[in-house]
Amino acid sequence: MRDRHPHRRVEVWFQDEARLGQQGTLTSVWALTGTRPVAVKQTEYEWIYLYASVNPATGESVALLAPSVNTGTMDAHLRMIGEQVGPGRQVVLVLDGAGWHVAKHLRVPDNITLLHLPPYSPELNPVERVWGYLRSHYLSNRVFRDYDDLMNLATAGWNAVSQERLKSICATAWIDAERN
Repeated sequence: MRDRHPHRRVEVWFQDEARLGQQGTLTSVWALTGTRPVAVKQTEYEWIYLYASVNPATGESVALLAPSVNTGTMDAHLRMIGEQVGPGRQVVLVLDGAGWHVAKHLRVPDNITLLHLPPYSPELNPVERVWGYLRSHYLSNRVFRDYDDLMNLATAGWNAVSQERLKSICATAWIDAERN
């Protein structure tokens, strides 16, 4: 990659999408000994999708909330990444083989190179760990009034996760070994 782009700094980023919705996540809660805490489990069916890309070395990220997953929204997400990193960097974007990641009409900016993971290997994508953190710290044990409420709370949750936290969540021994 460095030979193909000698005048750009090459960075490895990871990308994934998560479905967030009204049928949220129940998590553990503190309660007095001998009591049984009550938690609401919502059963409506509004969903949003969070597209996120993270550089685990720096915690830099790009995110997009959307009503669905498709090639057009993936195009928009890739464009956002390309604009953020600018012309001086080349991003190797590691992602799974979802249909909208491999679509023939997908428009990949010049400063991004896609690297697809082997099938059924989510453990190789550190962004997968961000979803659990986001759900457990910002989106669990709650009821969302409607789509807008879900969108606002998901936005607030993502914006509350700092670069340092993303570095910590996405830290992986084999990534760190590559940098040394």
